[in-house]
Amino acid sequence: MISSRIGGKSRRSGELLAQKLQNEGISNTAVLQAIAQSPRHIFVPEILAHKAYDNTALPIGQGQTISQPYIVAKMSELLLAAGRPKSILEIGTGSGYQTSILAQLTDNVFSVERIKALQWQAKRCLRAMDLHNVAMKHGDGWQGWQSKGPFEAIIVTAAPASVPPALLSQLADGGRLIIPVGEQNQILKIITRDGDTFNEQQVEAVRFVPLVPGDLL
Repeated sequence: MISSRIGGKSRRSGELLAQKLQNEGISNTAVLQAIAQSPRHIFVPEILAHKAYDNTALPIGQGQTISQPYIVAKMSELLLAAGRPKSILEIGTGSGYQTSILAQLTDNVFSVERIKALQWQAKRCLRAMDLHNVAMKHGDGWQGWQSKGPFEAIIVTAAPASVPPALLSQLADGGRLIIPVGEQNQILKIITRDGDTFNEQQVEAVRFVPLVPGDLL
């Protein structure tokens, strides 16, 4: 049971991880607090729980990974740089770890995952953390979640070869999209909307699994 794996040394491990990320340049106190309070070990396979608080990506099955904590914190910090959004669209629920951080930083998170098995696993983890401000959808991340938009902030946790047009259209005026883009060479980008103009800023080189169109049962 997930609940049996929460507690013990997890709080101290989370605090140490947050301190590591602060030393690496993460400065947003809300993000660091969310990292410190999140039991990352429940989001990884039990056999890898001893590595859960390392600053590294780990496999979670289905050909997917839980992102490196630094990247989770960095992308969250970039989302908050223009102020605290009331709602966030997340493309790629994955393990649910990034989702859990976002849920502590905003009122509502809308998260889309194409692999049903991962979505159910993430739901169990979020329930174990008593986070109830997350709505989940099983579907194609390339299409976003139009009926819930527009969004003040959108975060994408897998890399498309190019920015999906649907995500741009669902971004509110003044909102920001944090997204890794590219195939062999991926760049993390911030895209902000100003009316019908989208301004792009490159942040740093990253490595994510591909954002695959379609969905799987």
